[in-house]
Amino acid sequence: MKHPFSSYRKLFPILQRTAQLSSCSQSALSLPVRRAIDDYLEVWLQRGADWGYWMEQVALARAEFARMIHAEPGDVAVLGSVSDAASSIASALDFSAERREIVTTTLDFPSLCHVWLAQQPRGAQVRFVQAQAGGTRTSAQIAEAIGARTALVSVSQVGFYDGQIVDIAVTGRAARAQGALQFVDAYQSAGAVSIDVRAQELDMLAAGAQKYLLGIPGIAFLYVRPTLAQRLRPTITGWFGRVDPFAFDPLHLDFADGAARFNTGTPPMMCACAVRASMALLNEIGIPAIEAYLAELSALALEEAARLGLSVASPGACGAPVAKGANTAIRIPNAARVEAQMLQSGYVVSARNDVIRIAPHFYNQADEVVGALRELARLTR
Repeated sequence: MKHPFSSYRKLFPILQRTAQLSSCSQSALSLPVRRAIDDYLEVWLQRGADWGYWMEQVALARAEFARMIHAEPGDVAVLGSVSDAASSIASALDFSAERREIVTTTLDFPSLCHVWLAQQPRGAQVRFVQAQAGGTRTSAQIAEAIGARTALVSVSQVGFYDGQIVDIAVTGRAARAQGALQFVDAYQSAGAVSIDVRAQELDMLAAGAQKYLLGIPGIAFLYVRPTLAQRLRPTITGWFGRVDPFAFDPLHLDFADGAARFNTGTPPMMCACAVRASMALLNEIGIPAIEAYLAELSALALEEAARLGLSVASPGACGAPVAKGANTAIRIPNAARVEAQMLQSGYVVSARNDVIRIAPHFYNQADEVVGALRELARLTR
């Protein structure tokens, strides 16, 4: 398989000695990200504090994310994590009336499920769809679970465990038909899957930086549909959620227009520098091209896993992925121990419970994916 992005591999020094296939957890460090962090530290060292420069970097990061998802920068808030983003959204919802149900699945990332469960003292009722690992009916199951009492539908566009894709258009239509809102967790999809918040008619979408966005932990982005943002008033807030944060007015709680009202405290400036550089690189290449290449690697991974007799937890038959992202999950007993052994063999992979996840990005070559699977087979015989 020809590698269409081979010229970019030199930007990721680790690839000279190690195959990093862990983008579902932490992607490889690129030279542009390293330089951006160095620049931040140099400004700090030389100037002591340069709020103008730092806030400019936050604005540029917001703009790059907005460009990636086909939104306007003003439709995006900057927070510390997706958990923070979800908590801020939850705090703005009223669960005291008849419409108080939150629909999510047993395969969603636990942190988000915990945010929704934490709303129970406020009247929320969390309904868990029993999703099947490796299944292909999760989108339909979620849609079927939405009813007249549903206030919020929480969907992971790509599952952290098995990489299965939920069709957010299907779940979104079902939510709108019942007058409910949809919250999309794009942590495992942003940077690897094409997203168009307008065309897909999304209410809310959140993503963190260190996975397929090629950044570092400590920063997340929250898109909120403009007309929706204007009528929500979060009770989790901070000075950057104000009309003018630098007015330093302790007596009045005024909410900024648009998604900015979901900002909380001082933004994560160094993280913004890093992810601004990484998303600029992704936007330069183009997410559709990356998505197409990752689909080829996904098909290759399924085909090789079947040939080796490995037990695949992800959706899809040999050579024909069905509703699956870049992550291919292989069932492995003692997955954490095998992850450490894989590193010694030159492969960075990611364990979760009883699976090893092979999660390439655009910078990976086909032989790295195949080599990792063959090493897994050798270690587990």
